Amino acid sequence: MKKIALISLLIWVQTGYFVARAQEIWKGYEHLFLPKRSYVVYQTLNDIQIDGKGDDISWKKAEWSADFADIEGDVKPKPLYPTQVKMLWNKEYLYILAELTEPHIWSYYKTRDQIVFHENDFEIFIDPDGDTHNYYEFELNAANTLFDLFLSRPYRNGCQPLISWNSEGFKSAVSIVGTLNNPLDVDQKWTVEMAIPFKSMNVEQITPAPVDGQIWKIDFSRVNWQTDVVDGKYQKKKDEKTGNALPEYNWVWSPTGEINMHTPERWGMLQFSGNSVKNQNVKFQMPIDEGLKSYLWLIYYKQHEFRRKHGSFSSSPSELLLPVVFKDSTGVSAKLELVASQNQFSAKLTTNNGLVLSLNESSLLQKSQLNKNHE
Repeated sequence: MKKIALISLLIWVQTGYFVARAQEIWKGYEHLFLPKRSYVVYQTLNDIQIDGKGDDISWKKAEWSADFADIEGDVKPKPLYPTQVKMLWNKEYLYILAELTEPHIWSYYKTRDQIVFHENDFEIFIDPDGDTHNYYEFELNAANTLFDLFLSRPYRNGCQPLISWNSEGFKSAVSIVGTLNNPLDVDQKWTVEMAIPFKSMNVEQITPAPVDGQIWKIDFSRVNWQTDVVDGKYQKKKDEKTGNALPEYNWVWSPTGEINMHTPERWGMLQFSGNSVKNQNVKFQMPIDEGLKSYLWLIYYKQHEFRRKHGSFSSSPSELLLPVVFKDSTGVSAKLELVASQNQFSAKLTTNNGLVLSLNESSLLQKSQLNKNHE
């Protein structure tokens, strides 16, 4: 029996398989791996008039998304007011229509690039190539004030956002069922319609118009503050003890599991279809490498937790309680190579058919394919 146990231990050490712990490697991190929402976007039938009304024939045929949820997911109550989006596209623009139910519609910021999330707003986050670097953020309030910015990487990785970047050719309009900034009545909703030019997303790299079947990472957020009325104006409700504004609500399309939108790996997925919106017969196709990407992100989260505790990244999968050979739920398996120093690490997964995925400490996700002759 001792000999059998020793052999089992050697296999465990040499291969990195953690059979007994296979179901435990995600423990403590489950909230960071909530299901990602998806949307198949179809092409317009005609030119879209951006007037905030969304009454073009193409919009009438497009499907609404599921209602937004709390940013932390089902562990928190459902949003107080519904929010939904629709999307369309053509060779020049990604079109977005959002409808926000709201009994008190207010916005006082009127100058472009004011930080409109200090008021109620609607936000879009787009990472065209899905590597979590070089992504774009667009925020609009009910006064149709735009705050647009470019981020070379997430804030967690030391990014300073480029607020001076402007989306050239961006178009938007807001329509309101109710009245803006009038506390004396009860409003119904505000609708924001926008056209984002593909060519405007051009920092560091040119973003070409998508092709049929291409998938982008995208998410939407709605910031909503609790308010009082002071001297006839809306004002954020304050904590009676501290005098600070009460925390805002964060309602999103695809929950990230924590109060942080700058986690592009957890955003939803937008699949472009070459079909027109009158021919909506395409099903979303989950990328076959999605499970492997999730494993790399688990490594990323565990590495940064390990470094916070020990002052250095780890080069040992067993030290992180992770297997060297990972198999996802679809049966795709890959071997892990982990290299690390005090301040850097690289995790690389290679499948039997030569697909290589890698992730480093700055959260740059890369993908390549080995040559067929590679041995």
